[in-house]
Amino acid sequence: MSETILKANNIFKSFQKTKKVNLNVLKGISLEIQKEKITIIVGASGAGKSTLLHLLGGLDRPDSGEVYYDEDNIFNFSDDKLAKFRNKNVGFVFQFHHLLPEFTALENVMIPQLINGTNFSNAKSKSEELLSTVGLNERLDHKPAELSGGEQQRVAVARALANEPKIIFADEPTGNLDSVNSDEIHKLILDLKTNLGVTFVIVTHNQNLVNLADQIYEIRDGKIAIK
Repeated sequence: MSETILKANNIFKSFQKTKKVNLNVLKGISLEIQKEKITIIVGASGAGKSTLLHLLGGLDRPDSGEVYYDEDNIFNFSDDKLAKFRNKNVGFVFQFHHLLPEFTALENVMIPQLINGTNFSNAKSKSEELLSTVGLNERLDHKPAELSGGEQQRVAVARALANEPKIIFADEPTGNLDSVNSDEIHKLILDLKTNLGVTFVIVTHNQNLVNLADQIYEIRDGKIAIK
């Protein structure tokens, strides 16, 4: 039986649309994420998929509700403690890679480790290993502008893995790529899950990526429907 790595209980989130109107996006979301599995979140545009992903990863706080990693409700943490928790336990991959343009692929992957207190030598060695894992061992010294879109996203995946997070959250990770590069990223995600035991929670509209899922949650009318 799979081990639960994350549990969300009764998450509500709204945004102020105008001074008098609140937009209720998430209306009591509860779900569980299984360790070493690929969980996909689907739903119509504007359904709240990215909002939910940000809450599960601790990038934002809900109006009410809880997200547990092991026995800890992360929303009981101070902002500073939550930031440290994210850096150590969570990795993010977005539709746009958000690499720092002035740094090489190697340096981009090293930065989260250096922030986390890893010494330079160890961070460099680990980053070289990660970039080799994602097939970029010959592109270490290239800056983002010198890489293809697919290569940039591979660097983003390596960066997300840098601090050996418990979970990687990915928001439309192939949404900005052509079909060939998308398929390569899909294969990479499956390889990382199979060979390294990485846990993924992914928001996507891409049916080929949905087909890789061990678990699918659909957001409909602010609530979860298990597919």
